[in-house]
Amino acid sequence: MSKKTNWIIGGIAVVVIAAGAYLTFGHQSSKSSEKTVTIGVMAGDKNEDEIWKSVSKTAKDKYGITLKTKKFTDYLQPNKALSAGDIDLNAFQNYPYLANWNDQYKTNIVAIGDTWTTPLRIYSDKYKNVSDIKSGNKITIANDPTNENRGLHLLAEAGLIKVKDTTKATPKDITENPKNLKITPVDGSQTASSLKDPTIGASVINTNFAKSAKLDVDSAIYIEKLNKESQQYFNFIAANKKDKDKQVYKDVVKSLQTDKTKSLVKKFYGTAQITVWDYKK
Repeated sequence: MSKKTNWIIGGIAVVVIAAGAYLTFGHQSSKSSEKTVTIGVMAGDKNEDEIWKSVSKTAKDKYGITLKTKKFTDYLQPNKALSAGDIDLNAFQNYPYLANWNDQYKTNIVAIGDTWTTPLRIYSDKYKNVSDIKSGNKITIANDPTNENRGLHLLAEAGLIKVKDTTKATPKDITENPKNLKITPVDGSQTASSLKDPTIGASVINTNFAKSAKLDVDSAIYIEKLNKESQQYFNFIAANKKDKDKQVYKDVVKSLQTDKTKSLVKKFYGTAQITVWDYKK
């Protein structure tokens, strides 16, 4: 056999091997990419980072999933990124927020697994119990639609008022106010500082604002209960509806819904944040 023939045969062999290697590598890369999931979360503290680090480890060890977190600082961005396909999942919102979002932006995002909730609380530096609040006192609540509604229903749950059964309640929907309390909506970031006002008897404060103001969450005079009403405020992992049944996304949910996650949330946040995926509805 001539040297020329040997070169030709050798060249063909190299091409065949290279093509086979390319196809094999390409198949493996495709398979690998299907096991890489990016989840959008709000930029938080180091404790939140530790929780997601633990979830990612479980996803890798148990399901072979490479779970990456993409942090956002603007609450408008995680759903925009999800709808655009820039991320696969997100975890930052509750049910009223998502319902309003889907309605406003005509998106089709759905919850695929509950995570935790941060109970809303009533604080006061003047009273030790909600029953001690005096007639005519002013009570501040956050003025954004979701938390205004939630704050009013919390005051009703605490026995201070009665309000219409609606998901968009405002002070105009108060049906009974035996103490003639002056319910005053303010910017959520001002609810904690409003307690310094001598005319303010109490304030409904979200936990993030309470922490920023150095309030001890356990000093609250009333804490939102886990019940049918508060279920809507559970946080969850969300996906685009067309992807909700993907097994890899279901496995990400399973990676979060573990005893390890429950233990870390309790360790880092105590009663301020509560895991709810096993709450009996």
